[in-house]
Amino acid sequence: AELRALLRQVDERRIEATVRRLAAFGTRHTLSAQDDPARGIGAARDWLFAQFQQIAAASGGRLSVALQSYVQPPADRIPVPTTITNVVATLRGSTDPGRVYVVSGHYDSRRSDVMDFTGDAPGADDDASGVAVSLELARVLSTRQPAATIVFAAVAGEEQGLYGSRFMAQQFKAAGTDVQAMFTNDIVGSSRADDGTRDPGTIRLFAEGVPTAETPAEANLRRSIGGENDSPPRQLARFVKSVAENDATGMTVRVIYRRDRYLRGGDHIGFLEQGYPAARFTEPNEDFAHQHQDVRVENGVQYGDLPEFCDFPFTARVALVNGATLWSLATAPGTPKGAKIRTAALTNDSDLLWDATPGATSYEVVWRETTAPDWTHAIDVGPALTAKVDLSKDNVFFGVRAVGPGGRRSPAAFPVPVS
Repeated sequence: AELRALLRQVDERRIEATVRRLAAFGTRHTLSAQDDPARGIGAARDWLFAQFQQIAAASGGRLSVALQSYVQPPADRIPVPTTITNVVATLRGSTDPGRVYVVSGHYDSRRSDVMDFTGDAPGADDDASGVAVSLELARVLSTRQPAATIVFAAVAGEEQGLYGSRFMAQQFKAAGTDVQAMFTNDIVGSSRADDGTRDPGTIRLFAEGVPTAETPAEANLRRSIGGENDSPPRQLARFVKSVAENDATGMTVRVIYRRDRYLRGGDHIGFLEQGYPAARFTEPNEDFAHQHQDVRVENGVQYGDLPEFCDFPFTARVALVNGATLWSLATAPGTPKGAKIRTAALTNDSDLLWDATPGATSYEVVWRETTAPDWTHAIDVGPALTAKVDLSKDNVFFGVRAVGPGGRRSPAAFPVPVS
């Protein structure tokens, strides 16, 4: 009931207004003007900062807002030293603030020529839509008190090479922050494909299997036990489906077993590089005439990433999926740490153990056939930190998840072998 009441507050009109306002800045290219009050990325940055500040002012002190800036030296698609600024709003957790969940969209935009920073680049779908999701969820969630911390971000530099999000992830890592999930919403503005068909009830979630930050030792272990489908992003994807596919969102989450679209990338990659669980939400079918294109008409066809091609009810439902996911994560205990499975003895049963999780009142052991995509069985093992299951570890995949008050469950942790 609490979550349903929260989701009812998501306002499609606010999402539309955000997309239209961001598109009206003309261009938000990372190399565009930073000191023009009406046009360019600086104007968009200042407007977003003001919007987050308004939300913070109504949050009763729960939400804080900051500009996270650095100077990017010349690099790929960055010809001169360039200030890149993320707008970051933090909703501090009430009882477990060190556990962090991040949701973001990128507010920069581009034209057909990625280095053209003067011409119009409205960037409505890519990615004013994702920024609108982040901003709206900050408004809705900031009046509440989740146990864990939620960070709502609008990042820059994505089109030039994921610069802003990589900097954010590096800052989290340098501070030792326990980021347990990061979601980027990138191109979530339309349900229409390039052939005109619509799929308004589906959102794709890209979740990698083999970890980006995997070490050679971890790769050898994964190959030996078959953990390709049990990475932290895959566990997040299973969790998203479990909490966000319902009549309150009206959406199906189509999990894609890839880090991103074919040979492409998004802002979650910087977090994956730092070893954080991260995944990408993207609309079900892209219309490439309306992304990374100069605004023009050719042979009677309108090109360009314009607001008129957005489906705002769809983006609002994507916000519902994100809201259900973030709230369910931040009000449940964190993912168990130190999950292991004993391998010292040759037996046909399985001994599991894990560390205590703050806020957990009990734990569940879950399992599935090795060919199954999601968990099919679960047993409550109470508050104990060990469990013996009368199943051979050779035949199934196991997981351990924490359970808090009201039956709120964490994502599962995949156990690693221990002698």
